[in-house]
Amino acid sequence: MIYSKQVWFIPFLLLLFVWMIYIVELTFDLNFNKYGIYPKSITGLRGVLFSPFIHGDTNHLLNNSAPLGVLTACLLFFYKEVAWKVLVIGTLLSGVMTWCIARENYHIGASGVIYLLFSFIFFSGVIRKNYRLVAISLGVVFLYGSMIWYVFPVKEGISWEGHLSGFVVGFIFAIIYRKIGLQKIEHTYTSSEFDTYFDDEGNLKESVDETSISQTDVDE
Repeated sequence: MIYSKQVWFIPFLLLLFVWMIYIVELTFDLNFNKYGIYPKSITGLRGVLFSPFIHGDTNHLLNNSAPLGVLTACLLFFYKEVAWKVLVIGTLLSGVMTWCIARENYHIGASGVIYLLFSFIFFSGVIRKNYRLVAISLGVVFLYGSMIWYVFPVKEGISWEGHLSGFVVGFIFAIIYRKIGLQKIEHTYTSSEFDTYFDDEGNLKESVDETSISQTDVDE
């Protein structure tokens, strides 16, 4: 895998943009919540584009910043062949799914994107069975595994529908793109002349004497 500057530069720009929007809200006493996803409303569809960049308060933004940056960097480094498709198309599909299934309220925040990335990175590693990707999957679970509970309505005021949408889309993308990028490393066995002295069960063939084997070893 080749390291690229975009692995850290893109997450940095993404977080910078999100924080700038929030600072604009605070500075000019604005509220962009109305640009979030409002389910089953034509106007509410604009939230599919805008909602990931809008946050309700500082704690909301702080809680989303670290996982958004870390998971985006992981996606760009380990799955660079499909990273932009997952990030852009996956975010749009997650938003549309939220618009279809969510309660009638404004749904804002980058949580849906985070669940999209979490799900894709975890399931991709498991499906591909590449030891590096499996290690990343386990690392993601270790860091953010507790998030899984929030795809259910366990706490009021949280858009569990957005979380669930991102999680489902990430899983689907992991299946769709399973054959692109790093794959399971297959170890192949190469036979040598020495192997011809033994049968399939590993026993020395009777037609071969030990002298000839020793001579062959010396010649090599």
